[in-house]
Amino acid sequence: MTLNRLLQRWLPPAPDSIATDAIRRGRSPWVELVHLLWSAWVFITPAFAPGGYSGRWWLLTAVSYPLFIALYLRVLLAPAQTAWRYAAAMIALCLVLLPWYPSGMSYFVFGCVFLHAHWRGTAWAVVGQVLLLGGGFVAFAVLLGYPWQAVVWMPLVTLIVGVVVQVDRISQRSDAALKLSQEEVRRLATSAERERIGRDLHDLLGQTLSMVALKSDLAARLVARDPASARREIEEVAAGARQALDQVRRAVSGIRAAELAGELASARLLLETDGVDFAYAFRGTEDDLRLPRGVESILALTVREAVTNIQRHARAGAASVTLSVEGGEAVLLIEDDGRGGAIVPGNGLAGMRERLERAQGSLRIEPGGRGGTRIEARLPLAANDDAP
Repeated sequence: MTLNRLLQRWLPPAPDSIATDAIRRGRSPWVELVHLLWSAWVFITPAFAPGGYSGRWWLLTAVSYPLFIALYLRVLLAPAQTAWRYAAAMIALCLVLLPWYPSGMSYFVFGCVFLHAHWRGTAWAVVGQVLLLGGGFVAFAVLLGYPWQAVVWMPLVTLIVGVVVQVDRISQRSDAALKLSQEEVRRLATSAERERIGRDLHDLLGQTLSMVALKSDLAARLVARDPASARREIEEVAAGARQALDQVRRAVSGIRAAELAGELASARLLLETDGVDFAYAFRGTEDDLRLPRGVESILALTVREAVTNIQRHARAGAASVTLSVEGGEAVLLIEDDGRGGAIVPGNGLAGMRERLERAQGSLRIEPGGRGGTRIEARLPLAANDDAP
């Protein structure tokens, strides 16, 4: 059983919690626990405090630290409307223990940071609240007898840590919004394409099918008294049907044809949204790169499948596509700096190879110069000049 399933079974997160938001973006909610590394100061602070690692410190740590962990988990799992209460409880835990427990200052930092985990207001309001809480903490600590030099840095540290965490969350939300808008654009484009296909097929077949219906009725009436005329009508119906079939084939061929420029633009959007730097280049003159429609369609589909493979499996930081014409062949190079490895069935590359070989082309897959994978697709231009 995966950690995510364990979390959902034993610690079910609320639909609008921080953990659920991480799962929705495809991340493990356990990644949020990395912030607990900052709580190491609970165990480091006694090394600089007068009492050191006393029996009282051990006792208060044994009681308060598990409670702090429980509050931290509740912040991650609780609904957005109530998560702030557990963060406020961390602040209260610090203030209650502060007269006897300097290590509790770490609880204060965590409480201030996660107090605004679901904040949707202005950044200045957050800064103002953090500084106000920090100022109150400093005043309370000095009143208890703490040296001001030991606590005056708390508002600044709290503000810095809070800014780092909030900037990371804002970045994650922006990425999620970009991916959502990308999916919406694709959905709308698909819907518009379906409508266009419907209109084209209606225009192509409407008149032809009406003619077939009329001439078939006429042939049925003529077949008894004028077989020759009925034969001519049937021949015209057959000719119209063949013409309609040819038009449909041409229309479907145009629908299936994928333009290389469009696929490259889509590849850039897909990879750069996922944090992969993408670049493409054309080598040759403008006349050389005027590819036949069939060649362009096959290469565009090759780009689509290769880029999808990079995005899903390669874990790459950069990828590139280069197109050139050499000796009457279109040569497409696709490289990435990912983890490389064996090509497994089901990732689209087998279909890519079959498509190229049917068009008398070839596909070569080998380790890349940057440690990832290098794909070279070659396709003869002359043999595919009229390919759909």
